[in-house]
Amino acid sequence: MAQIQFPDFMAVTFGLVTYLLGEAINTRVALLRRFSIPDAVTGGLLVALVFFALHEAGIAEVSFDTHARDLLLLVFFTGIGLNARVTDLLHGGKPLAILVAITAALLLVQNLIGGLAALVAGLPPAMGVVFGSTALLGGHGTIIAWTPELAARGLAGAPEIGIAMATLGLVVASIIGGPIARLLIEPRNLRSDEPYEVNPVGLSDTAPPETITRNALMRTLLVVFLCIIAGYLLQRAILGLGVMLPVFVPCLLVGIAVGNLMPLVPFLKPVAHTPALSLVSEFALGVFLAVSLMALQLWALAGMAGTLLAVLLVQTVVAVAAAVLVAFRFLGRDYPAAVMSAGYASFVLGATPTAIATMTAVTKRYGPSQTAFIVLPLVSAVFVDIANALVTQGFLDLWS
Repeated sequence: MAQIQFPDFMAVTFGLVTYLLGEAINTRVALLRRFSIPDAVTGGLLVALVFFALHEAGIAEVSFDTHARDLLLLVFFTGIGLNARVTDLLHGGKPLAILVAITAALLLVQNLIGGLAALVAGLPPAMGVVFGSTALLGGHGTIIAWTPELAARGLAGAPEIGIAMATLGLVVASIIGGPIARLLIEPRNLRSDEPYEVNPVGLSDTAPPETITRNALMRTLLVVFLCIIAGYLLQRAILGLGVMLPVFVPCLLVGIAVGNLMPLVPFLKPVAHTPALSLVSEFALGVFLAVSLMALQLWALAGMAGTLLAVLLVQTVVAVAAAVLVAFRFLGRDYPAAVMSAGYASFVLGATPTAIATMTAVTKRYGPSQTAFIVLPLVSAVFVDIANALVTQGFLDLWS
């Protein structure tokens, strides 16, 4: 069998092709659009299946150097940080506090379920983090960021299992959000009371294009790259204190600080919430996911399929219960609560991008909810990534 490894530049190039392939398929398949399946997921899974077929036929084993992809992850999380506003945090108020409290409990529950699943499957208990919040609430980015630590602890196959778990979670999260919204909204005849239209997060395919100048793009890239450099330095300082955090967390923190301080400096033009930053963030996330999924070595997971599906079923029941029975109730049982609860169910299984896609689809059908688009991204940007890193580290230390 031929061994084929693509270097990092070719991996990113292949990722662009994969992303555009997924976009072409989604454009033609209404069912995928209805469930808001991301283009990168459609294309990435299809290419991964092709490579799986080549492997099973004994033709070739394909792998990719993913160093360039990992930089795209830092760009995306830095962009999330730059867009997070302290004023938005205060505006979120009670709904933000409620979702943070629910998420804090869910982080522990997901990892406890994961640890139990690892024991039942005859795996080391520390493997539970890749069946739990590290893969689900964290998503592909968090699993990949933890790959060096998982390998250092001798958890063979943990990154691949985590990527598979995150992928399955992403697919399920894309499917359940819309039905949950319908379940909560239509029987109660809930309606939006906001007179204006909420635009989808990031660049819209249907709205008139906004101008992105050369200088605006250059300035945005400079700010993002400087934040990443500062994030690396901050991570080294944190490591000196004996705390291990994936590098994307310090980059996120630096982005939050810079995004809130830039408007206070008269001669600096803020880059937050600009078309240029939206373009950079969407490019980084789309190619990152495409490369991550197409590089998934499915043949290494064939023996774990039953365990993965069983764990995901339990995690899905817990996520739906947390959204419908807990979040919706404490958020007030009104229309914004329904939108946030539907997005939250997608969020805890498929990370932030899936939640945003879910809420965008829901608000296009039932009406706008500005609060939902403020609160849920803040839960991720300000709380989840940091808390999930600390919880993951804690469970790894406990179970090791």
